[in-house]
Amino acid sequence: MSLALSLHAAGLTDVEVFESASSPRDGGVGIDVHPPAVRELAELGLLPELEPLATPTAELVMYSRHGRRVLAERRGRAAGYRWSQLSIHRGHLLRVLHRTVVDRLGADRIHHGHHLARAGSDGDHAVAMFVDRPSGAPLAEIQADVLVGCDGVHSAVRSALFPRERAPLWNGVTSWRGIAEAPPFLSGQAVVMAGHADRRLVVSPLTTTARGDRVLVNWVAEHRTASGRPMPSQDWDRTVDIDEVLATFGDFHLDFIDFPALVRASEAVFQYPVVDRDPLDRWTHGRVTLLGDAAHPMYPVGSNGASQAIVDGRVLARHLALAESVDGALAAYEAERLPATSKMVRATREHGLARCLELVEQRAPDGFERLEDVFALGELERLAEDAKAVAGFAVHTLNHRPSLSVHQPVA
Repeated sequence: MSLALSLHAAGLTDVEVFESASSPRDGGVGIDVHPPAVRELAELGLLPELEPLATPTAELVMYSRHGRRVLAERRGRAAGYRWSQLSIHRGHLLRVLHRTVVDRLGADRIHHGHHLARAGSDGDHAVAMFVDRPSGAPLAEIQADVLVGCDGVHSAVRSALFPRERAPLWNGVTSWRGIAEAPPFLSGQAVVMAGHADRRLVVSPLTTTARGDRVLVNWVAEHRTASGRPMPSQDWDRTVDIDEVLATFGDFHLDFIDFPALVRASEAVFQYPVVDRDPLDRWTHGRVTLLGDAAHPMYPVGSNGASQAIVDGRVLARHLALAESVDGALAAYEAERLPATSKMVRATREHGLARCLELVEQRAPDGFERLEDVFALGELERLAEDAKAVAGFAVHTLNHRPSLSVHQPVA
């Protein structure tokens, strides 16, 4: 949806969106949208609708598994960015994007219930066939200047381009996620990470509830349950009993969050394996290319997936609008985004900024009294800056780089 809006804003209005889901979905859990992506959403004119639905994150606070504070880092505008970092319910974000596509492009440009069966290039065109998923009956056969696969870690477009690629790679970590109401914690604008890669908790406030004295909290609990590879069977809508989470995290307490109570208050608990894929040498074959998780699925360390997909779409739209040829635009898009996101995929395998928690576990497994006994002077600051540079949101770089808008930004 963000790609469709980016193309439209760049003056490319002949856009068709083929969606496998039979209807728009409001489900899922929360996500963090980082300043590089929030900047692009702002230039698409979406922030007036999105900001009331989200919490502007002001800090990321990390704790060891013993509950000792390791790092408190300012985020969003509090860190000097010109744009916020937003914690938002994924369903709310999708609803705004979908409604805006309908408003700007027209409802007839979104084709729900169309599952991709075949994709490829025929000379200077992309071709694709879509079918009804339950019956397999053909629905549409299309020809276009460009086909962009935005269809996630199990991308049908990627499979068509790379039929011999193996399944996504599982690192052995199982992730449980949910949303529940709870009292505000810390500053009210803090994302909290505690533990380490084998047993880690992340909580973030999404929005204030109607009562005013409670917040909707997104929580993620990750536990290494196996050595990984190959990937277990996967259903992205799989829910499990809360007892499965409490068996591993029932004794996980922080002074300011009653995590077991948070789990018990959740309407549903979703389970996912933490997976990625090895970076590709190329995304584009003829007039077919990839975007987002279809191009560069990465571990959810640092919550970069959705943000990078939004940036992908803006970069691709700009090149398609300004390049002398379609082929030149696709080559320029790939040259700009593939190396950057490949570096990010590899960095998340090393835990990104959360590496500081891994170092605490390695250097002080029984806990620590003084942080300076664990880290050398300036080491934490260097880890933080390196993580920002890899993810493309060093403050000065983001604040001062030229706009990706082809025309004057809406906002």
